Amino acid sequence: MGRKPNDSEPTRCATMILLLMGLFSCTVVYIFMSAVMRPTGNSAVDRLAADDGEFGGGGGGGVEGGGCCNGIESFELWGAAVKWGSDFKVKSSKECCEACKDMCTGNHGPCLCDTWVFCGDEKACGDKFGDCWLKKQKDTLAPDKMDEGDKSMWTSGIVFGKGEGIVALETEFGAIHVKLLPECSPHSVFNILELLRFRHCAGCQFFRAETRGQVWDARGDHIKDASFGPPYGLLQGTLGAEGIPFETVPSEFCPEIRRGSVAWVGPGPEFFISLANHQEWKNAYTVFGYVLPEDLKIVEKIAQLPTKSDIWTGVNVTILENPVPLNVRRIKSSNDDLNLSS
Repeated sequence: MGRKPNDSEPTRCATMILLLMGLFSCTVVYIFMSAVMRPTGNSAVDRLAADDGEFGGGGGGGVEGGGCCNGIESFELWGAAVKWGSDFKVKSSKECCEACKDMCTGNHGPCLCDTWVFCGDEKACGDKFGDCWLKKQKDTLAPDKMDEGDKSMWTSGIVFGKGEGIVALETEFGAIHVKLLPECSPHSVFNILELLRFRHCAGCQFFRAETRGQVWDARGDHIKDASFGPPYGLLQGTLGAEGIPFETVPSEFCPEIRRGSVAWVGPGPEFFISLANHQEWKNAYTVFGYVLPEDLKIVEKIAQLPTKSDIWTGVNVTILENPVPLNVRRIKSSNDDLNLSS
């Protein structure tokens, strides 16, 4: 014989159903808010964390980029002429750039040439086709622009000699000095020079920090049989300053990421400093500079600050509990405390 249902059972069932409905509603709201508040899969942060399921890409070649000779098309730089284009014609912008670099070897004092301007569009240039102007700026960190845009027929670039083209990322833990690479990543470098012009970088900061852990040794080399992260050995931040427009950067110089490389995440303004040699990464990141060796200890110090775990697109990362503000400023090449042989 069956047992008679207790009058209280329907009440308990109804209560349980309401409780389950409440839990389900809370879960749906939580999932929705998490999707909204977390970095999206299209963000530069996510691409840095999750390209090919890992942090990023690499390629070949060192960060110095001594063989680069790139310029910006439809862009004319002014400056005092050290060799007139009407008297000096070459076949390519690279040849024009190399002519300038030959006058900036550092063997005979300061660079005699730090700017080159080439006319390579035969139709637009007319009798100026092949002209290669070699020039000298009053201030290499604030080059004088003459003309830019689709109507300009010129291609221009700048060259930094030894001890030149070094900027400081100032933090409360010390200044991280970065040698810029305008011959390799000219669009990137002009973005940095634009920041120098405004003399502030409100909102610029480091927000992600990962040590080398047990994956890379003190020289940045991968430890045999170790994983390739996490941790990934990097310091990540942004140079997106409040109130200053940032020109998105095209893919430029994408070598193998080395210890000390400074590269954009996607088209910027997010960037990272690598603390390891990442031969396993593909050449997906534009390198626009490298940290002077003596300042890597500051990068290491920031990377060891307290962090908290997070997950970006399925990848475990560590972010700083307290982001570290930074400012970009120029330095004088006569600073005796720096190794300016780079």
